[in-house]
Amino acid sequence: MKLESAPPIAFQDQLVPDGTRLAGWGALVHGLGLKAPLRSPSAVADGHIKGSRRREDGWTLFDKRYWPGNTAWDHLSFALRHEPLDMLILKRAFAALPAQEIAAFIRQAPTGTVARRAWFFFEELTGTTLDIEDAATVTAIEALDPRHYVTARPRLSKRHRVRDNLIGTGTYCPLIRKTETLTAFEQRGLATKAAEIIGRTGGHLIARAASFMLLADSRASFEIEGERPPRNRLERWGRAVLQAGKNELSLAELNRLHRVLIEDTRFIKAGVRPDGVFLGERHYNGDPLPEFIGARPDDLEPLLAGMLDANARMRESDLDPVLQAAATAFGFVYIHPFQDGNGRLHRCLIHHVLAERKFTPPGMVFPVSSVMLDRIDDYRTTLQDHSGPLMPYIEWRATPDRNVEVTNDTADLYRYFDCTANAEFLYACVARTVEEDLPREIEYLRRHDEARRRIMEIVDMPDRLVQDLIMFIDQNGGMLSKRRREKEFAALTDGEVRTIEAIYAEVFGAP
Repeated sequence: MKLESAPPIAFQDQLVPDGTRLAGWGALVHGLGLKAPLRSPSAVADGHIKGSRRREDGWTLFDKRYWPGNTAWDHLSFALRHEPLDMLILKRAFAALPAQEIAAFIRQAPTGTVARRAWFFFEELTGTTLDIEDAATVTAIEALDPRHYVTARPRLSKRHRVRDNLIGTGTYCPLIRKTETLTAFEQRGLATKAAEIIGRTGGHLIARAASFMLLADSRASFEIEGERPPRNRLERWGRAVLQAGKNELSLAELNRLHRVLIEDTRFIKAGVRPDGVFLGERHYNGDPLPEFIGARPDDLEPLLAGMLDANARMRESDLDPVLQAAATAFGFVYIHPFQDGNGRLHRCLIHHVLAERKFTPPGMVFPVSSVMLDRIDDYRTTLQDHSGPLMPYIEWRATPDRNVEVTNDTADLYRYFDCTANAEFLYACVARTVEEDLPREIEYLRRHDEARRRIMEIVDMPDRLVQDLIMFIDQNGGMLSKRRREKEFAALTDGEVRTIEAIYAEVFGAP
């Protein structure tokens, strides 16, 4: 099929560089009228480019020798050879092209690498079997190039002679590109570091550090959502987080966690939602002004089933636990299957994967939510990296109860996403908890215990009161405030106060 459309001046709100033509995925989107975002389009120059290709203002520019031709098949071959895989565009291109032409394209070179990959992806993504005989016995090729992508343990598709190494399936498949950042994180051996820190620390100290970190994570997870719940609700949610990884992840387990989170169901339905959901503001008359819209209610259970299957495949493939956690947790929050609590459950899923895969030491919760709260702008940018570009492709209308109703087929927008930025962000959060937060918490508790012991050697007072005394001195920059001195600790002499302040300075360091 020839792509007849005239070369565009602009593509998805970006000016096409002068002296170039759209190629690959961009040419397919433009020429076939596909409704799909493309974050990194390619173009081929009319002249030569030093080094054959270069990055420029969000574009990948190729030398004129790369020009593939004018047909859809030319540009599909170019995309599969030279561009990052985009499964959403690939599936929508397959839907726009006649099946008999797709079959003819594959028959031209049935043993060729590009043809076999296109054939495999067509049948995997569409669920349709083409009228083509099984591939001849030739060397099998990889669905994803393991040099450039994080891959699962391969399963040979004998029909296509393709090793299926996707970390998901045709019904739900995130992609994680191998980057220098992710490679560097994996090489830091964070799980081993955490185990070593735990191994050289006393059990009692570790138990207290775990308790503080769990509370910090629970509190931060609510604060990210703009909530300050009472302590009993924090502790209830903390107990649920502490159970992470003990039950197999399933729809029933997701619903159980949601019921733990949503205690009062008078105004919020527990479990998978029966209506639309959006994030954003409202017009002055109450109508929605969405910045993000979750998947349609009818698509939720199939999407969740695909997400759970992908999570199981990543676990069985012994994928890096942090990468698995990113793909599962961010996929969940994009689907947004519940009326409320999706953000907190998304962060709970991170703990689930890390605990189940034994990345976190038993009984320990890395306070990744605390790091996300500290880096809230980066966290929101990471969330919007996938969700933001989807909005122009979601058609919706306001409902009488001022909710949203999606009116077009959007399921594929949530099935396929590039999780690379999410994985890099999550790994950075985990790295901080292992290399900074955990050692700092343990060291603080060690110093706290030393200060408490030395204070109790000079003053006989209840343990709780000593802890309060240390806390008040800490809050006041190393000195006991006049108000505290005259109230709770009026019985202390001036000399005792000076000695206690000196102990604090010696143990914790002068402020």
